[in-house]
Amino acid sequence: MSKDIDELTKLNKDYVDSVQNSNVKRFDEILAQDFYCTNPDKSLVDRAGFLKQTAIPVKIRNLRAEDVKIRILGDFAIIHAQTSYTTPDGDQAHGRYTDCWAKQNGKWLAVSAHVAR
Repeated sequence: MSKDIDELTKLNKDYVDSVQNSNVKRFDEILAQDFYCTNPDKSLVDRAGFLKQTAIPVKIRNLRAEDVKIRILGDFAIIHAQTSYTTPDGDQAHGRYTDCWAKQNGKWLAVSAHVAR
């Protein structure tokens, strides 16, 4: 299980870094084909919609994941975390996210995300 924790820890960091840097290529590698995301505005987007919105550079800076909790349930994992970031106005802000991962053909892929700010 420690190998899975290490891998999911790295994938979680890649996910957060990819949001900050609009890294569509990395998301294309780590998202399952049937991925869905609930956005902070309560909209639900599929994989294609998520990749499209990720291509638009975010206006926040210094996005970091904190208080990360990884729970592994067989070939399924849930990651809960708090985010901190700097708004375009220079204010510090926080949010939360829950990402669900499934091991498919021996590889962890994100299948779902829920983001709150």
